Amino acid sequence: MSKILVVDDDTDILSVMEILLTMKGFEVEVTTKGENTFPKIETFKPDLILLDVLISGHDGRNICRKLKSDNETKHIPIIMFSAHPGAAATIAEYGADDFIAKPFDVTNLLQKVKHQLGLSKN
Repeated sequence: MSKILVVDDDTDILSVMEILLTMKGFEVEVTTKGENTFPKIETFKPDLILLDVLISGHDGRNICRKLKSDNETKHIPIIMFSAHPGAAATIAEYGADDFIAKPFDVTNLLQKVKHQLGLSKN
């Protein structure tokens, strides 16, 4: 069972993602605080991270860059998401593997998650 960490300060989005991903057979951990990302990765050891671009007090792009520059975490796929229309253009330079616009389409979200986890049928 693949493990997914979701980082977003919007508790409604966290709840929806947690329920949806759990129903699809994933083990899910969530956090509303950017500073909890690294301790959660240490203990939960996710196979994928869904990371909001703007998390109260933190820039998810900087968290992504730090994760992608660390040998212990650079292999973990990161899908960033944001309601800001210009965010998609900037995430690649921070090392993110993919992007989803909010509000997100559930089918698209699941396709991207499965693709990053190598579970998609090609």
